[in-house]
Amino acid sequence: MQITQAQFRCSSAKVSQVPDDTLPDFAFIGRSNVGKSSLINMLTAHGGLAKVSGTPGKTQLINHFRINDRWYLVDLPGYGYARTSKAVRGGFEKLITDYVLRCERLHFLFVLVDARLEPQAIDLRFIRMLGENGVPFGIVFTKTDKLSKAQTERSLARYRATLSEEWEELPPMFVTSSARSTGRDAILDFIGRCLTEC
Repeated sequence: MQITQAQFRCSSAKVSQVPDDTLPDFAFIGRSNVGKSSLINMLTAHGGLAKVSGTPGKTQLINHFRINDRWYLVDLPGYGYARTSKAVRGGFEKLITDYVLRCERLHFLFVLVDARLEPQAIDLRFIRMLGENGVPFGIVFTKTDKLSKAQTERSLARYRATLSEEWEELPPMFVTSSARSTGRDAILDFIGRCLTEC
């Protein structure tokens, strides 16, 4: 799939404010500083669509971007950023949970994890919650340009082994690098296939 149009639609502080048309949402989420904004800009080939910041936890609202007038790319707040107050973190968590579990327009959720790290407890808890609630999702490994091919394969193998302890069927997995545009076609083709099935 080629992206020919990408426009900011709105930012929402609560689920009731998200667009109420019939276009499906494909959302992106991950721990703060996992490279989400860079990935979104790489996917859309629009360098400034999502704001890239050196400060983790910058995305604080649900951001909808209308793509090709066919679907929404949704930039969700990052989870797990410790340098905010408990009240602010609690607000993020409620916003994320409300959207992920209650927004009927959510078609698929891409969960970003840093390929350089061992499986993190906070990511595994979030993934478990998705499974328990039947939320369709896939895992996106980011920052693979910082690893060799062998290191990337070992990282994927670790995740598969960890998830296989609880999951009978593993979710789709995507290997990406925003710096090298790795994984762009795989993710967009996956979304394209989903759209034909909608």
